Amino acid sequence: MTTRPLRSHQQRLAGVVEAIATGQTEARDILAAVTPGGGKSLLPVIAASRLLAAGVVDRVCWVVPRDSLRLQAEEAFADPVWRSALGHALSVRAADNTPDPSRGLAGYITTYQGIAAAPDLHLGEFRRHRTLLVVDEVHHLPALGDIDPVTAATEEEDQASAWSRAILPLLECASVRLLLSGTLERADGKGILWLPYRRGPKARTREVELDAEGWAVVGYSRAEALAERAVLPVTFGALDGEASWRDEEGNELGPHRISGLHPDETTRPALFTALRTGFAEALLRHAFVAIRDLRARRRRARGLQPGEAARGLGKLLVVAPDQATARHYLDVVRQWIPAAQAEEVAQLATSDTPRAHELLAAFRLLPEPSVLVTVAMAYEGLDAPEVAVVAALTHIRSRPWLEQMVARATRVDFNAGAYEAQTALVFHPDDPLFANFRRRMETEQGTLARRPKPQERQRELPGWLLDQLPAPKEGIVPLHSNALAMRFHRLAPGPELAMRRPEQEEAQGEMLELPSVAERRLRARLGEMVAAQAVEDEAAGSAPHGRTAGPGLYHRYNAALKRVTGDKARAHMTLAELEAAIGWMERNRLADHLHLIADDPRYRWSARQRDEWKPPGGRPARAKSAGKASAGKAS
Repeated sequence: MTTRPLRSHQQRLAGVVEAIATGQTEARDILAAVTPGGGKSLLPVIAASRLLAAGVVDRVCWVVPRDSLRLQAEEAFADPVWRSALGHALSVRAADNTPDPSRGLAGYITTYQGIAAAPDLHLGEFRRHRTLLVVDEVHHLPALGDIDPVTAATEEEDQASAWSRAILPLLECASVRLLLSGTLERADGKGILWLPYRRGPKARTREVELDAEGWAVVGYSRAEALAERAVLPVTFGALDGEASWRDEEGNELGPHRISGLHPDETTRPALFTALRTGFAEALLRHAFVAIRDLRARRRRARGLQPGEAARGLGKLLVVAPDQATARHYLDVVRQWIPAAQAEEVAQLATSDTPRAHELLAAFRLLPEPSVLVTVAMAYEGLDAPEVAVVAALTHIRSRPWLEQMVARATRVDFNAGAYEAQTALVFHPDDPLFANFRRRMETEQGTLARRPKPQERQRELPGWLLDQLPAPKEGIVPLHSNALAMRFHRLAPGPELAMRRPEQEEAQGEMLELPSVAERRLRARLGEMVAAQAVEDEAAGSAPHGRTAGPGLYHRYNAALKRVTGDKARAHMTLAELEAAIGWMERNRLADHLHLIADDPRYRWSARQRDEWKPPGGRPARAKSAGKASAGKAS
């Protein structure tokens, strides 16, 4: 059986986990910042196998951002090479929201959406079992005002925030947390849930505190991955062109060049037009010819006949701006393929495509299809090493999103021959926004969060929602565009991301706990106590009838605690106030104080249900009796 050596970041994680298992460190939060394409899927296996064997945890729960990634997570634990190398026999299952998600196995895999849909189920599992919580692509989860003072002043509720609220109780209850990400910044500039921050070098910014007390950080930069041949070098094919469109008032504008030194008012309309007219077909043709020639060369080198299917020949991923355009791209590509093979060779996978997950699995695991057209469904986490060419026909220009897309082509394909013979080729419009992305990718570490402005709305939607949206309404009518010239750029390695682990630091002797560290510890302790009472009250039957313990009850209890402590959120409490709140929690039950939030419209209905609830064998609630008495007097 072929063996694969552990990469340096995998070895570092193994060292951190060993230190936790043997009690050499108090760290219970591990952040793995691994360059996109560097291979994060083995890290949960390494952590789970050692921590379960040491008895530190009983279960593992791996949370992924989309349903199509659950199968890949299962495969990571089932890989026979790594089972032999790590000496483990663990299995996990892709669970739905039914009771007992692990079903006797070492744990389960779920999604952000799954937790939000059945929060009580997952919170109950975490209270019953010591759990290693793995949050994949944690940068999708924005920080919340409950635990982040900066976010508290400007927090706006959206779907991503709702997922953060659902996952927060699990983070607070987990025994060990492993947070995975290919980037440490969000497209909207907000902080990331649970990560520690300190003031950044620029005004109104914060940066991830990589050496925070209680955290172990494992970094793997693009430069390090290239040096270890863990990822492929990237060549960008930038295609310039011209575009014309009609504005909202019916005026025809253009032709305007797509390229330019700096973005201006014509950049986005020109890009919008180019992606939906002749320019897009020209760029798509360049990508198709590149993958066709690559597959032909590899067939000749192996002595295969034309059209003979085999693994490792190379594949093309086409990323479209919306679903309607994606279907058009598929029709265009199929015109360049013999009719008898077109439907098998080129496929479409979007959120509306029947059997989309099966098509993704076939694209990853079988020789055909060799061309996949998608929107956002396959841009992140898709483990398809055979992808050698990407046609980046997307309007999105946020660095985290584009990094993930580029990384689909940078994985090393062990079926494609020597490393030196492989490279990643990305074709894209030669607009200044993409050029800025390339420069930032080479020169910035990407750990900053910008302080949100009051009332500022999120401008970039999460990637997993993009392929569910209709075509953007730009207020313009695309007319025509044409390609002019192609330029190629080789991406240089970016700077190293300095990482440190607590157990590698020199002994410093006895020190007082830093206030910021103590605040984080006490906030986490307070959140855990709230979650514990919510679960205990449900289990003991002392919660209001028909109510469950999930984040619904958790957040009601949290709101009641806030009223008890003078309407002050945990994020704003001083050390003395946090200690006082913990002392109060040790002596009181939040279930007895839900009347304090009866005037809150978010909890008015649940408060009325509590007042009308009659405990088993007990007397009716006091508020209900008082209400009847008042009604009697009024009559």
